[in-house]
Amino acid sequence: MAGQVHSVTMDVTGTVNVSDGQDVCRAVRAILSARYPGHDFTIINTLYDDFSALYQGHYPGYIACETPYHDIQHVLDVSLAMARLLDGYDKSHSPDQQLGPELAILGMAVALFHDSGYIRSSDDKQTQHGAEYTKTHVSRSAAFMAHYFPQVALGQWAQLAEKLVHFTGYEVRPEDIELSDPKHRILGAMIGTADVVAQMADVAYLNKCRDHLYPEFELGGMLKQRLADGSEHIIYSSAEDLLAKTPGFIKKTITERLDGHFQGLYRYVEAHFGGANKYMDALENNCKHLESLLAKNDPELLKQTLHRPE
Repeated sequence: MAGQVHSVTMDVTGTVNVSDGQDVCRAVRAILSARYPGHDFTIINTLYDDFSALYQGHYPGYIACETPYHDIQHVLDVSLAMARLLDGYDKSHSPDQQLGPELAILGMAVALFHDSGYIRSSDDKQTQHGAEYTKTHVSRSAAFMAHYFPQVALGQWAQLAEKLVHFTGYEVRPEDIELSDPKHRILGAMIGTADVVAQMADVAYLNKCRDHLYPEFELGGMLKQRLADGSEHIIYSSAEDLLAKTPGFIKKTITERLDGHFQGLYRYVEAHFGGANKYMDALENNCKHLESLLAKNDPELLKQTLHRPE
């Protein structure tokens, strides 16, 4: 499939099916085993199995994932990007500066469950849809990991994981996350980086913003903002309006988060790939493709298939 037309279920290299948990798990274990030879990565299989069960509705006490944007493919894509970043980072640093296999496992676990807060419990009487937790999903993900980690012999990392997951959201500013070890901050910024670059590099990113993210925002109360004077500010008036504002959002995210809070860690994927940065290339191509459509000033173009040319 890699040599054919790029499927919307494939990663940026066209070699890993990021809708298939077993395929991604194999790819991740291969990366980590090559980087840290001799280390036991059996737990990676457990993490992927439990993640898949949670999202598919087979994990006790929870119903299947309902959010079409923050879905199983998104998280699998993020986890693969995380493994590649870990590999590139440690490949580029001396042994004393490397994150090492234990922190790598922690980073993979947080990446896999960073959006678990969207998953509703089976006895949830407060909401009708997981997207209603949009504003608080990161804190809910932290709570899930605090409960889950001790069950898979990661209990010693639970409190740290509760902090690291906030690098993927907006509930806590990254600079306000208190971490005593500089390596932990790097790990958190790496998780945040993987979350950003994987979704924005997705070949179907633009369609997903329009068809999936906008409805999630609507359910999550993200389309309007109540101002201090009591008036309402419209953030996105329609799915097409969200698309029109997406290039600005992408550029702001690169400047403020990827290059700012996350210290440009995305560059380490180049060491993994041997020079190329497939994530940033695809991300920037998505942005340019959307800008070219917007420049034509034809609203009908935004209602069609928006996959960037391969």
